[in-house]
Amino acid sequence: TMLGGAPIAYFPYADLRLGNMTLAMSTTAGAGSLIIGILLITLGLTMWFHSIVRVFAGVAAILLALISLPVANIGGFLIGFLFALVGGALSISWAPGVPKADEEDPYADPSPLDERRPESPGHAEGALHGAAVPQQQVGDHDAASGHD
Repeated sequence: TMLGGAPIAYFPYADLRLGNMTLAMSTTAGAGSLIIGILLITLGLTMWFHSIVRVFAGVAAILLALISLPVANIGGFLIGFLFALVGGALSISWAPGVPKADEEDPYADPSPLDERRPESPGHAEGALHGAAVPQQQVGDHDAASGHD
């Protein structure tokens, strides 16, 4: 996305010199191109350092890339448009990975103080087995009726 913002902001202000002849690509949309390019670079930095807003930044980058087609010299001659479009799409589709749990050596000697091990060997780790929920027995004393 940052690579897409650079050509969009640069090309309207670029000058090409061929000997004594200067070709200027400055257009009436120079300010719009500069704003779009700087916003794309800012969104790229936001995606990089604040990944919590990656979906918003990705959608905004795609919208700015689409707006750059008519405003900024066909999106920086399609170079900036394609970079910004792909960068925005990657930002939307990326999700942080889940860290792997530490795998234990199956041949290691179990420590009695290891709290991660289940109490009985037949149960899976981390599951609630026989949670402390009292169950009322059918034949118990009913205090409301006064009977046993």
